[in-house]
Amino acid sequence: MANTKFALINDVFPNFRSQHIQVKVANSPWEKQKYYQLRKKTFSQEQKILLGNEKDSQDFQAIPIIALASNWCIGEEVAGAVRIYQLPDEENTWYGGRLCVARAYRGYQNIGKALINEAVSRAKDLGCEKFLATVQPQNEKYFKSVHWHTLGSVDVAGKPHVYMQADLSQYPFMPRDK
Repeated sequence: MANTKFALINDVFPNFRSQHIQVKVANSPWEKQKYYQLRKKTFSQEQKILLGNEKDSQDFQAIPIIALASNWCIGEEVAGAVRIYQLPDEENTWYGGRLCVARAYRGYQNIGKALINEAVSRAKDLGCEKFLATVQPQNEKYFKSVHWHTLGSVDVAGKPHVYMQADLSQYPFMPRDK
């Protein structure tokens, strides 16, 4: 019998990405842990924007929203994250922030758009009349494509950002359990 040789190159096989994505509030302890891990990996380790502990005082009141990739028997992973919150003195104004998508899921199944839609729609359901966010300049065009407009420029953690507002009329009202 001939001696058959072959090489197995890992680059031939792309990372597994689930086709089953659910966008929801992170409720369980493991979902919240993975939510914070993804944020830290994205903002502290990859982008080096928020070095060290990227958590801030808004996290105590924020609603954490995740894109959960169900991998059937393999388990579940957090593929994306965003948070929404109100400031105590701004009754009908909500803020979104810390939007991130895991590297393997970037540009896949519109996860960023789904997270933005859930964030704005959920805030709207909770009485939001104005939804604001600070956005990295390279993402301004993307946010404009999902019905946001620019209000001005601002620095966040010493880095330039764009201050933007969502057009609430473009986001559905989706009543749900709060």
